[in-house]
Formats: sequence, structure tokens, C-alpha cells
Amino acid sequence: MYGTGEWRGLNAHREELDGVHLRDLFVADPIRGERLIAETDGLLLDYSKNRLTDETVELLGALADRAGLRARIEAMLDGEPVNTTEDRPAWHPALRRPDPPPEVRAELGRMAAFAGEARSGRWDAVVNIGIGGSDLGPAMATAALKAYGNTELDVRFLSNVDGAHFREVTRGLDPARTLFIVVSKTFTTTETLANAITARDWIAHAVGVEQASSHFAAVTASPNKAQGFGIHDDVVFTMWDWVGGRYSLASAVGLSFMTAVGPDAFAAMLAGMHHIDEHFRSAPWTENLPALLGLIGIWNRNFWGWPTYAVLPYAQELALFPAYIQQLDMESNGKSVQTDGTPASTATGPVVWGQPGTNGQHAFHQLLHQGTDIVPVEFIGFCRPNHSHTEHHDLLMANLFAQAEALAFGASDADDPHRQFPGNRPSTVLLGDQLTPRSLGQLVALYEHKVFTQAIVWGINPFDQWGVELGKTLATGIAAELAGTADPSPARDSSTQSLINRYVMKR
Repeated sequence: MYGTGEWRGLNAHREELDGVHLRDLFVADPIRGERLIAETDGLLLDYSKNRLTDETVELLGALADRAGLRARIEAMLDGEPVNTTEDRPAWHPALRRPDPPPEVRAELGRMAAFAGEARSGRWDAVVNIGIGGSDLGPAMATAALKAYGNTELDVRFLSNVDGAHFREVTRGLDPARTLFIVVSKTFTTTETLANAITARDWIAHAVGVEQASSHFAAVTASPNKAQGFGIHDDVVFTMWDWVGGRYSLASAVGLSFMTAVGPDAFAAMLAGMHHIDEHFRSAPWTENLPALLGLIGIWNRNFWGWPTYAVLPYAQELALFPAYIQQLDMESNGKSVQTDGTPASTATGPVVWGQPGTNGQHAFHQLLHQGTDIVPVEFIGFCRPNHSHTEHHDLLMANLFAQAEALAFGASDADDPHRQFPGNRPSTVLLGDQLTPRSLGQLVALYEHKVFTQAIVWGINPFDQWGVELGKTLATGIAAELAGTADPSPARDSSTQSLINRYVMKR
């Protein structure tokens, strides 16, 4: 897209906005905050506090058209091979259709039966063992919808290969009453297998080797490997190669989450996702929440030059949501090569970070308001809480609205420059009715399609992750050396070898 007439038009338009403050835009248009919004199914996107105008949105829509975004949306939703480097679909939307493919429908039925039995009182705890997309999605969703969970069943998540994480996750659990779900597409993921082996030993020590296998289920695309580990084939659930890990919450990867909240809540999440899928397919760009969010992100990243953005949910239940979006965005669009193999012609994936409000206000909001770098913010909040402490919720939401207002408009103090707030710092507000299974599904799909929108404009493939592999490959060789089963590599650099030598000497 770089160099096209649409791109050049946006560059010229951006120069016209130099020196224009958000205060000026709101004074010139008193109902700006009522106009620059989009809404669907109880989810409101207020983008009025971004440095843009109606012309900006029109130009961004033309850029989306030039990129062929509408056709690419149809291709993805219809299961065409949009994952070009691996020559396969990225068909995660099929998982949440009301008429899913037969294999998906069958697997959802198996999952519901398993979750029903697990919730019946047989187990006190369920521990999901996975990492990356096999952990972040179900962990985030389980925390987000704890209000909808089974209070008698403790669902936990084990990801880090650090033994301290295994110790903390299993602390206080009775091995005889604990079920592990091992989630790995290949069933060769080093961290996941190391934790699974340790879990098997922990169970076997308590109940015996022969009984240990009944404490395990698996989610994988390699069922033979799971069965070789000792997991019965009737509790081995399917992952399909047309679903990427970070897009897999709606698949059997979400089994632990379904076990926590029940099949009905899981189905409601799928319905929320599907609603956004169809909204993304059909809504015009000016009313299309995922497309608007993605195009505004491109406006901020490529035309204003801001390399990062913060996701700030004003909902403690969404404490893990920024990390989930961090993986979704940075692993998808952290690419410097276009789909045709040529170098990217402009900046691509931004740095994503954040944590829940109001904690963040006492950590990094100083930089947001007065720092030398501008960080666009995406605030997330809900009109109704999942608890009875409404006075707390009023205070929480008052802070969200105030932070967005302060970032946009700032404040001046003629007597003290230290108390000057420049304002003109962009933010977007996503305001939902209530955090429910359906609205959580909407949020997840919204950000999935935001990322897709940006990938199409940048000309990159958001569905592969080759950058994850190099470090893992090198670690395998180093681990063998630490175990004494391999000699040091003669090609290794002196820094890495010196660190390895020091570790071996002092461990």
C-alpha cells in the first residue's frame, strides 16, 4: 500500500492536521463525541478522541478498499487458504458458526460431555498445561468469567517451564483429586512436555503409575503422541492445522475454560464471536468496529509514527487480556517480510502492553500524560459489573472516563510547568453493557479482526510465526549440552559459551 495514491493522500492529510489539537476538533464540532462512534450488539466504539476527522476515516476506508480488505475478509471467513506461507486456511471463524463443519460439531459435543463429567464432582481441580496460544486464551477467559464458573472446581494454568511455576500451581492440590489437560498441537513443545512429565510423576507418586493415566486428557493434532504418553484415546481432543494457536480459544484448546464455566457459557462466547465475524463481513467501514479499530491503528502507527499502544481494561476480571492481545497482535503482525517475500515497505506490528485500571494509573500513566513519547490507548469498560459493589464500579468507570478526557484535553498551569498537561494524546474507548460470555467473545473476535485488517493493509501474513522457532531450536542444542549429552558447538559465539560455562560451574 505504501506509495499508492491512497497512502500519499493520507500522508498529505496528516500534514494538514499538524498543530491541530483535539480541543480544537471538539470546539469546532460540539457533537463530535456523539458522531464518531460505532456500535453493534451492545458494544460501543468511541474513537472521537483520536487525532482524526471524517476525512481521515474516509481516506482510511479508501486505503482498505485499495488493499482488497473486503475480499480478504470473505476469503478468510469462507475457509480459503489465506495462510499463504503454510498454504492452508486460517479458519478459526468456522469454530463459532451456528452451523459448524461436522468435525467441529462432533468435537464440541465431546468437549461438553467431558466438561460435564469434570464438573460433576469427580475432581477438585483441573490444571491446563500449555504455553502461548495453548495457555493464554483459556487462562484469560477463565479469569474473565470467573463469576460464571463452578465455585467448587478449581481451574488453574501451568505454562512456564520454570519449576517454580509447577510448585505454585500445584500448591495445596490433592494429586488424587486433580486432572491435567495437556494442550500441545504437536505434542512436542518442550516446555509443555517437561511440565506434563513432572505432573505425571507427581500424580504417580500419590496414586501409583497404573492409575496416573486416568488423571490426564490431551488436546493435540498428534493423537498418537498423546496416546504414547499414556493418555487414553477417548480423552484426546482434536486441534486442526487450520487453527493457529493464538486463534484457538473457540476450539478444544478452550476445554479447560469450558470445564470452568460450562458448555452453555462456552456456547454464548461462540455466539458473540460469530456476531462480530458477520459484522466484520458486512458492515460498511464507517460502522465496522474491527475495521475501524485496525485502520485507526494504522493511522497512528504509520502516519503519526507512534510505535506502541496500550490496552487498558477497567475490569479486574480482564487482568490477562492485555497479555492475550499482546500475543495476538505481536505474534501475528510482528513481521518485516510481505507475503510475496519482499521486505515490508513501512512499519508493521506495534508494541502492545497494558494492565487493568486503576492499577496502571499508579504505575505508567505519568508517562502517558507527560512523557516525551505519545502512546495511543485503548480503554475497555462495562456499564454493569458482575458484583454487587456498585459504588466501586462507579468509581472505577469515573476513572476510565477521566483518564480519556485528561489525555485528550490536558490542563494548563501558567505558574508551574511541572503541572502542565499537554493533552492531544489519542485514546479509544470500548464500552460494553456487561462482561458476559457473549461480550467476551465479541472482544476476542474484535481484536482478531483488527489484527487481520492491519495485516492486509501491510501486505503481511498474520497467521504464521516463524520468528518463534529459531530460539527454540537453539535452546534444544544448549539443553543437550547442559545435560552432558552433547559437546559445545564450535560455531557458538564467545558470549553465549561463556554464560553456559559459568552456569554449569555454579549450578
